[in-house]
Amino acid sequence: MPSKVIPLAQAAALVPDGATLSLGGFTTQRHPMAFVYELIRLRRRNLYLFGHSPGGDWDILIGAGCVKRVELAYEADEAFATIGPRWRLAAERGQIEWEDYSNFSMVARFTAGAMGIPFMPLRSLLGSDVLARGGLSAEARAADPRTSALKLFEMQSPFDPRDRVVLVPAIHTDFAILHVQKATANGIVRIEGQTFADVQQALCAETVIVTCEEIVAEESLRSEPERNLIPMFAVHYVCPVPWGAHPYAVFNCYDYDPRQLKRYHGCAESDAGFQTYLDQYVLGVKTHVEYLNAIGGAERLESLAADPAYGYRPDLQRRRLDE
Repeated sequence: MPSKVIPLAQAAALVPDGATLSLGGFTTQRHPMAFVYELIRLRRRNLYLFGHSPGGDWDILIGAGCVKRVELAYEADEAFATIGPRWRLAAERGQIEWEDYSNFSMVARFTAGAMGIPFMPLRSLLGSDVLARGGLSAEARAADPRTSALKLFEMQSPFDPRDRVVLVPAIHTDFAILHVQKATANGIVRIEGQTFADVQQALCAETVIVTCEEIVAEESLRSEPERNLIPMFAVHYVCPVPWGAHPYAVFNCYDYDPRQLKRYHGCAESDAGFQTYLDQYVLGVKTHVEYLNAIGGAERLESLAADPAYGYRPDLQRRRLDE
């Protein structure tokens, strides 16, 4: 089969202003950050994001002015902040349109999209304020045909009048952007460790772009086909980007970078600090290699390399970073 490998900058240029997209990973794990930085350098605007548990990938896009509307469960970098600082400020200032769901219901929405059905029934929202409250008005929903006409719908089960369920709408996006450990040139993908909702996100997207730590021979992934959870025909483009999730972790490759995450969250609390961070680490560099040099180069990266026995770095200092 023909190669699907293209340069990172060329892949990012495929995403136009106003596109709907989801980004793979979970809080501090396996986000396609090199791709995110390219979108910021391209100064994309009015992006419409769907996610279950994003982290700083969304936060920096929101802070850079790239995002118009989001549908999500929460956005945070776990221990580094209970909520993303730029996302919080954008919501408080009325600078972003948003709708919130629970974590499970967002995954259910991606699953419905992946299955090709219009909605998914669930019970977990019953009795919660997520059911009772909405972030988007009827007028805001009507203004964008890609937004479901209703946030959700509570109904009586047709099989048991004593039973009630909540229907949540399926998600379909223009793009899904994933970062994985290994891929072949023709689009076979191997996610090691937890997959989160990456598979469902890929299968409900029109175009799937995969960035990876390394391109490997087809035979090495075909030997265990049950571990390749995204069919190769669903993957449209592959971009080799070593350390492409930094400052986030990639299981079996490297741990997250607590110093860089602390630096980001410290800067992102203020407009001036956030702009300084952008200028130094995103807009002030032209490529991901230049970014890696800016954060400390080979010495810093080596300090994050995973211990093969664990898949992460057990001796990594994660607290008291100023000591």
